[in-house]
This record gives sequence, structure tokens and C-alpha cells, in this order.
Amino acid sequence: MNRTIHYLNVAHFLDHYFLLIFPTAVLVIHPAWGMSYGEALALATPGFVAFALGTPLAGWMGDRYGETPLMVTFFLGIGLSSIATGFAYDPLTLAIGLTAIGLFASIYHPVGTAYLVRVAKRTGAALGVNGVFGNMGVAAAAGLTGLIAAYFGWRATFIVPGVFAFVLGIAFALHAKGAPRAESSDESKPLFPAPRADQVRVLVVVAIAALFGGLAFNGVTIALPKLFEERVADTSVAQIGVYAAIVFGLAAFAQIPIGLLLDRVGAKPVMLTMTGLQVALFIVVAQIDGLLAVIVAVPLMLAVFGEIPVGAWLIGRYVAPRFRGRVYSIQFLLALGVSSAVVPMIAILHDYTGSQTTLFMVFSGCMALVCLSALALLPGWRRSLPTASQPAPAE
Repeated sequence: MNRTIHYLNVAHFLDHYFLLIFPTAVLVIHPAWGMSYGEALALATPGFVAFALGTPLAGWMGDRYGETPLMVTFFLGIGLSSIATGFAYDPLTLAIGLTAIGLFASIYHPVGTAYLVRVAKRTGAALGVNGVFGNMGVAAAAGLTGLIAAYFGWRATFIVPGVFAFVLGIAFALHAKGAPRAESSDESKPLFPAPRADQVRVLVVVAIAALFGGLAFNGVTIALPKLFEERVADTSVAQIGVYAAIVFGLAAFAQIPIGLLLDRVGAKPVMLTMTGLQVALFIVVAQIDGLLAVIVAVPLMLAVFGEIPVGAWLIGRYVAPRFRGRVYSIQFLLALGVSSAVVPMIAILHDYTGSQTTLFMVFSGCMALVCLSALALLPGWRRSLPTASQPAPAE
């Protein structure tokens, strides 16, 4: 594995980390600024909108100008934006800072994922490892933000990681300076030639999974700290962050065996299993209290994280390399576009019902739709795999 892939993995970690600083930091910010939880959480909405709308532009620029300059911009831009957010002095400047973070965060998924799929020898395995880094970013955001906020204040939760990302961006720029962009042997053909009907059905499932799976994934990663605050008695913000970090951390490694399974058995059995588990476990978590809620959240997040690589794997198999950046950008635009509604939905439902129960039932319904679409439309596993004669992408 070349060093560039290591940087891409760390970038995936940082992308999810920065997006999820605020959902934990807001537990400190809203009482300090005299705002309700819903009012303060809504300040993140423009950031998630920018995250969604910036994705197609990033995908187009990555295909046109290459990945390296876009990834340098990602590291430096998200670092400086986070540092600036740490110095926000009112709700408006905080919202502006969160919007800038969302805009620069939009670069990673279409650019980094397309690059990783193109250079990896085993797509599923590479996506699995890369997914673990993203999941660990989710886990670290909750845990480290809670601890930093408890001991150094909420401003440090943005400034400290911002400095780290900026320094890493300089290191990546120096590493990548003058490095040629690797090309596949034929960028006009997909890895797995398939009938047009199969390609259309696959892309329809990817779109449905992006819309409804994106809603559930982004929603649960944002809402879980608040759920633990409600369900586990006598907890501090640091304890809540640690609980969330433990759940996300234990679930983070699901994508490695899932990636290996994708390369062995294809997408359909994996997707049906992961989405079916989510349907059931979202309902269970919505109904239980105490530390049992934390315990049951572990298999729930295993299923949530485990389903993530399936769409990227399918695109890597069914879409030609020269178009992947743009197709990934559409996938993430759908996921992030609908997920931009997650923050106000969480805020409205919580203010209206006073708990997260209804929200988690909505997530269960979303995953039922994804499961049914995979069952009805995905080709069988024997048609989901490339034949032995088809070469793997070059390193």
C-alpha cells in the first residue's frame, strides 16, 4: 500500500470527525448561550447543506484536475475553518464556521473514494479499511469532544483538531508534490461489464440506499449522544461522549470483514443482512432505557457501519473509472442532501415529543425501504462478482 492511501485513510477519519464535533459540543454550548438544544443544534443545518451541495462540484473538479490538489485543499481548508469556528462569538459566527467546515468536508467522499477504488488491488478490502478510519472518526469525535469540552471548554474542541488537520495538509502537499496521477489501463470501461438492465437496477438501489440509508446513518450519529443523555441517568457530557465513543469504536471495525465478504459473495446477501438488522435494532433501541440502551446500540451501529461500503463497492464494479468521481458525487449528494434535513428533523421531533423514540422509529422505516429495494432489484450474488479473467485495478 502506498503512502497516499494512508493519507486518504486519515482524511476519511478527519472528515467524519469534524462533521461530528458539534453534536457533542452543543451539549455545552446551548446552556452557556441560553439556547434550547433544538435551537442550538439547528445552527449546524447550513453546514450540512454546504456539505451536500459542495459534493458534485468536488467530484467534477476531482475528475477534471486530479485528486492531489483537491485533497490538499481538503486538509488545509477544513483545518482553518475549524480553528475559526473555535473563535465564534455568537450564533451567527458559529453557523458560518460550521458552514465552512461542511463545505471543505464535501471534498473527501467523491474525490478520496474514487481515488481509493481506482488504485486498490482489492476494492472491498480497501474500502473496508478506509471505512474503519471513517468510523473511528465518528467514535473519536464523540469521545474526544466530550473530554476536551469538559476540561478545556468547547472552543478547544474545534481549535485543537483544526491545527492538526492544517499541519497534516502541509505534510500531504510535500509528499504529493510532483507525484504523477496514476491511470487505469482503460478508464472508459467498468471493472465488471454487465447488461444495461443490471447496471440501471444497481444504480437505483444505490440511490435509494443513499437517500434513506444516508438519513439513518447521519441521523443516528448525530442523535446518539442525546439519546444516551436521556436514557442513562446521572451522566456528564464527558461520560456521554465516552459512551458514544465506545459504541462507535466497537462498531467501527465491521467494515473490514464486510469488505472481504463483498469481494467473496457480492453485494446482495451483505446488504440484505445489514439493512434487515437495522430495521429490527432501531426499533429495539427506541424502546429501552439505562445502560442496556448503550449495549444494544453496539450491534445497531455494527449493522449501520457494515452497510456503508456496499454502495461504493457496487459503483466500483459497475461504473467506468473515468466517470466514478461524478457518480460518487451524485451518490453522496443524494445521501447528504437528504441528511441535511436530519438536523432540523431531530430538533423538531425532539422539541415536539421530548425524546428520541419517534426519531429512531423513523430510521427503522427508512432502512426497511432500503432492504426491500435490495431484495427486489439487486442482481444475485453470482452476477455481482467479476470473473476470474478480469484484472484487478493497478496499485
